[in-house]
Amino acid sequence: MSRHPLLTRRAFLAGVGASLAAATLPVISRSAVAGDAHAKVFRIGYQKAASTLVLLKSHGTLEKRLAPLGISVKWTEFPAGPQLLEGLNVGAIDFGYVGEAPPVFAQAAGANFVYTAYEIPTPHAEGILVHQDAPIKTLSDLKGKKIALNKGSDVHWFLVAALQKNGVKYSEIQPVYLPPADARAAFERGAIDAWAIWDPFLEAAKRQSNARLLADAEGIVNHHQFCLSARQFAQQNGEVLAIMMDEVGKEGTWVRGHYGEAAAQLAPIQGLDASVIEAGLRHYAHIYKPVDASVLAEQQRIADTFSELRIIPTKIVTKDAALPGKA
Repeated sequence: MSRHPLLTRRAFLAGVGASLAAATLPVISRSAVAGDAHAKVFRIGYQKAASTLVLLKSHGTLEKRLAPLGISVKWTEFPAGPQLLEGLNVGAIDFGYVGEAPPVFAQAAGANFVYTAYEIPTPHAEGILVHQDAPIKTLSDLKGKKIALNKGSDVHWFLVAALQKNGVKYSEIQPVYLPPADARAAFERGAIDAWAIWDPFLEAAKRQSNARLLADAEGIVNHHQFCLSARQFAQQNGEVLAIMMDEVGKEGTWVRGHYGEAAAQLAPIQGLDASVIEAGLRHYAHIYKPVDASVLAEQQRIADTFSELRIIPTKIVTKDAALPGKA
């Protein structure tokens, strides 16, 4: 797993501010934000499994930061990244947090968003599960098998890349597109041979089902998580997004120092045992950086592969989904 230096608060704010608002940070004043013609409500889409955002919502620190600027916060929960990006595309939210594949699908569908920031690689936070007694011992053994996954989610790319690396074409498996809850039910009743899934669902299934981890993403894909913003909102509210990312960064720092406490707070929200959640939390980095050319190039590789496989209907240029200066 690659290592990245931890950004200081000042460095992160400077990077985000330069890309989003062409402004000098971290000083964020009422007059600067007022000049952005911003909305009075900041609408955030999140997934219950996105622990850092769930904790940020629970702790209420973002609301305290934005209240003096006359901005309220509205949180909307989505079951997974593809649905969240549908919400972003139709204008229901201004900001969201998803894996690396959903933005590719959304851009191919014409969604008008921009990459804002990313979490450094978390390859242990997704994996492919098989039944304990299954004859499937390697990734190449998945040829011809029924594999459940959430279409358009981060595990979609992970599965494609894992198969390719082991000489199996995507056309040589039987993908079964199911959301996490339905996929787990199908897995437990033996209706599928394997299941590509992310934490905390991955860790829960490993502990609670007759599941064996065939492989995680280590050595296959980086598994980035992305913060995305509606383009117009980002253009007009750069300083608001800088505040958001500052709070996300501080929340991530808190999680890294308080895994047990964070898991205990998340348990009643996510409906999972705290020990399961803590194990899943430790698979994520909780370190965020402003989006840059190198990570956009990685996204381009995903887009090109999906286009070649006709998983998406058209070719896209991922750097088009970045504000000037970050392509």
